[in-house]
Amino acid sequence: MKKILITGGTGFLGRALARKLKEQHHVILCGRNNYLNERVRKVLNCEVIPMDITNMDAVRETLSLTKPDVIIHAAATKYVHLAEQFPNECLDINIKGSQNIARAAIEQNVETVIGISTDKASAQTNSFYGLSKRVMEKLFLLMNDDTKTKFACVRFGNIAWSTGSVFPIWEKMLKENNNLIETTGAHMRRFIFSLDDAAKLVENCLIHIEHTKGKILCPEMKTVHMQDALDCFIELNGGNYKKIPARAGESIDEVMIDSYEVKSTSKIELGGESFFLVHNHTVENPIAEFVSTKNQENLDSSSLKKLLTFETDNIF
Repeated sequence: MKKILITGGTGFLGRALARKLKEQHHVILCGRNNYLNERVRKVLNCEVIPMDITNMDAVRETLSLTKPDVIIHAAATKYVHLAEQFPNECLDINIKGSQNIARAAIEQNVETVIGISTDKASAQTNSFYGLSKRVMEKLFLLMNDDTKTKFACVRFGNIAWSTGSVFPIWEKMLKENNNLIETTGAHMRRFIFSLDDAAKLVENCLIHIEHTKGKILCPEMKTVHMQDALDCFIELNGGNYKKIPARAGESIDEVMIDSYEVKSTSKIELGGESFFLVHNHTVENPIAEFVSTKNQENLDSSSLKKLLTFETDNIF
């Protein structure tokens, strides 16, 4: 049994990871909002500790107190448009906070640290949020080379129904906006998968840390055309939609592995599933081309409908 500390533990992914891991491990969740901390503690019956990752003293104190074997670093500010409006907050949480976690983990001889990243962190990112996560990835991969602590990252697209993501926003609009969805991106394409798939990815990275340390583990995700998602959502829930201007930092397509990273990316099979593995150096047998919503297989209609009918945990 490992002692696993999850930063951002009261968040959408953090809660799912707690449910998945707590049967076999001692899970400790960390968050900076005491109301959410207490709510999650009661619902999940997990140990929850308040911690602000931007405060190095608080991070050191928490790790000294809990002495975790593993840290899953899921805490982040994740809203692309807000990162453009408030870049200092994004920098403090996503870069300085990640640096604090890495430094304190090394000081406390933590065995393994896994950073949660995003497809928006690919090499030629056009958003401040994506850039901040790119820095976290690079930091963790470089740290792995200079310490006994094993560092790895997972990089993936959107988690369906995550807090503040497009599906719950559409649902709220139908209820509060006279059955009208205002969308910036019906013409856009995104990588989207289930919460369970995201939690399994993190677990795979941890289980196979000897293969993933110093690297970024990426799933083979399928493309969702947002027009298809919108049509299916309206078919299931009723309503109409209209297009509004795109927000700062938004892109038409997402890139999981940029052309610059192709020479450093290999394929790997873990637990019977195929993944991309981004190294910090060139590899002998790299993948053939970049990985983007432009060139990946489309998600079929039945799988899309399944994503759209997901039931949240209703914690809040």
